[in-house]
Amino acid sequence: MTTALATIFVFGLIVFIHELGHFITAKMSGMQVDEFAIGFGPAIFKVQKGETLYSIRIIPLGGFNRIAGMSPDEPLNERSFYNKPAWKKFIVISAGAVFNFLLAIVLFFGLNATVGNLTYTNAPVIGNIIPGSAAEQAHLQSNDRILTIDGKKISTWDEIRPSLQGTANHGVTVVVDREGETVETTVIPKMEQDSPKIGIYPSYTRETYSIGESFSLAVTRTGQTIVAMLSGLYDMIRGTQAAELSGPVGISQMAGTIAQSGFAPLLSFAAFLSINLGVINLLPLPVLDGGHLIIILAEAITGRKLPAKALMYIQMVGVALMVALFLYVTTQDIFRLL
Repeated sequence: MTTALATIFVFGLIVFIHELGHFITAKMSGMQVDEFAIGFGPAIFKVQKGETLYSIRIIPLGGFNRIAGMSPDEPLNERSFYNKPAWKKFIVISAGAVFNFLLAIVLFFGLNATVGNLTYTNAPVIGNIIPGSAAEQAHLQSNDRILTIDGKKISTWDEIRPSLQGTANHGVTVVVDREGETVETTVIPKMEQDSPKIGIYPSYTRETYSIGESFSLAVTRTGQTIVAMLSGLYDMIRGTQAAELSGPVGISQMAGTIAQSGFAPLLSFAAFLSINLGVINLLPLPVLDGGHLIIILAEAITGRKLPAKALMYIQMVGVALMVALFLYVTTQDIFRLL
């Protein structure tokens, strides 16, 4: 249940903000928006307000704005997307990603101003325990200092993971210091994401910030994350870094795990995922917003609009690529789970 709720919250938030960016700028540009939808598939809720149908659909993994005249094959009028100036079309298409970046800034700002910066320590002290995890079943507690695992001395948090290698589904003796008393228990690690885990998080220190510092750090962190993601994509294209991709299944699993450690970490995850969605959408690939932007720029430079048949072929190629990528990452996610 936690995983399902965390997934719906994270996907719903970032998709809503993304589509809201397209929606607001389309309305401000004088375009006719026929439908604003969150999710895909059959509608579970819909209401007509003016010219726009607002709907929530059963699959919460995306959304869309149905703007009149996105294709020259549709009936066109003076409010159609196709008939608007290139600069207005450029703003509307890029607004989704821009709103995702703004959402990240808002979330980081809120976390900085309220929670502060949590810096995990390298001391082998348990900060939080995931409910239902092997650690909870073994009656480990927050603030326990791990002394040994399976007879191996533990001096830093980084030594915990190597000491658990090869112990999945086997009883492991863990000795901890609990308020000056030595306590021994048996933990049975579970295999998660290719390594045995017992469901614990390290302790952390908290640093608080002023409103101004919180905003400055939020902007800086968002910018640094965008640069890091672009650098990682560039390295993957060059082949100097292994491609690590996750689809809805993998992201759902991560959201559920992070949600178990608290709402603040889930908001931080949503901020990173929002930046990720913004960066991916701006890639110059067919169907993605970046592909539309390239077409708009090409039409603006040449002064000629692409033929309808050319647009159709580009969209077909884009859909095929996206389906293939979706199947690949979903298969990888399932294999990781198994």
